[in-house]
Amino acid sequence: MPKGFVYILECYDGSYYTGSTNNIEKRIEEHNSGKGANHTKKRLPVKLIYLEEFQRIDDAFYREKQIQGWSRKKKEALIKQNLDDLKKLSECMNDSHFKNSKDVISTSLNHQNSSDDFNSVAERSRSYSNGKLLLTGEYVVLDGALALALPTTYGQSLTVKSIDQPKIIWQSFDENNTIWFEGEFMIHKNEILTQAKNGTSEYERLLQILNAVKILNPSFFNSEKGYHITTKLNFSKSWGLGTSSTLINNIANWTNVDAYKLLELTFGGSGYDIACAQHNTAITYQLKRHFDCAQSGNRIIKEVNFNPKFSDCLYFVYLNKKQNSREGIAHYKNNVINNSIAISEISGITQNLIGCNSLNEFEILINKHEQIISALIKQETVKNILFKDFKGSVKSLGAWGGDFVLVTSTKDPSNYFKSKGFKMVISYQDMILNQKKSLT
Repeated sequence: MPKGFVYILECYDGSYYTGSTNNIEKRIEEHNSGKGANHTKKRLPVKLIYLEEFQRIDDAFYREKQIQGWSRKKKEALIKQNLDDLKKLSECMNDSHFKNSKDVISTSLNHQNSSDDFNSVAERSRSYSNGKLLLTGEYVVLDGALALALPTTYGQSLTVKSIDQPKIIWQSFDENNTIWFEGEFMIHKNEILTQAKNGTSEYERLLQILNAVKILNPSFFNSEKGYHITTKLNFSKSWGLGTSSTLINNIANWTNVDAYKLLELTFGGSGYDIACAQHNTAITYQLKRHFDCAQSGNRIIKEVNFNPKFSDCLYFVYLNKKQNSREGIAHYKNNVINNSIAISEISGITQNLIGCNSLNEFEILINKHEQIISALIKQETVKNILFKDFKGSVKSLGAWGGDFVLVTSTKDPSNYFKSKGFKMVISYQDMILNQKKSLT
């Protein structure tokens, strides 16, 4: 895997832009020629004022997402290499430093510091996982259909700081930096014990996850020390983009367990959401229940080049409610008798979508996909229920009836959906993570 760079630019108007790339010289030229991000196009010329080098491009990408969430003051402390201010601002904002300190070379344009200098304030370990959207294969992915899944620009981070008490202090922050969950767990004689005052469903679910970790890694949580855990979402937890899967993947990274096995012991599901959490490009995902796939159990996961030329005609609309995927799966299981033909058809649609060259062809494929799943689960399509007069196509994503739908339109359809009471409309470019596109 190639090396990567995280950079901060100072724009003409004094604003900062943070990005990542595997070719820093080429990337700066692109920004100053107006081929970079929308933010820099309108604020030329730009000047490189901070640079970090990483041994892996994906580490650089995660570092970019971390810095993007920082305040201007914290970015300036990093640029000036003012480590005291950086540490104070991190503690104040419940933020973190990057965990792979051995691979980091923090470089300003005026001087260089070694990774050991940076590590002197890197007291916390951190993991970041991408959110997910299942473009094809909802429901039938469970029975072996080839599915196309897309990681999102939205995700969740988990920060771990060691403490000198045998307990786990947990705080979860939403996209507004507001605590939406907090609780404590005691660590006693290699066991995780509950606190009587905590009885919420979130607390019980988290306890279930931690106990599952103990099953998969019995040596974990066996010291006299404890942890202060902070999670941070950069999207609304009602959106259905992977609040649970990003948490599972982050905890698995922290505790050195298999994320798929941890999912099986807790939330269940096909596991495509874990694959999205771990990949920065579009993937195909398929369960092989009757064949041995040595490298990834019963899963075949492949990165694919899915960059539709008509992506500016694709939008995601939030349907104002979070759908319970477990209920949707149960409904599917109760209604399906023989889905072998549907599995074959959906797999073919997935393959054709990846190489689709026109919006018209794309719409034909997703419309066919909707009709197949509609017949399979005996449920009306969302378009027939809510958007019959919409001129473009509408496709459900994941559990039908909630979360996001994909819509096609040659012009911004926000006004149409807002008139129907659906105010959250996100463009494809803003929703979907495409590392290959952003790093070149």
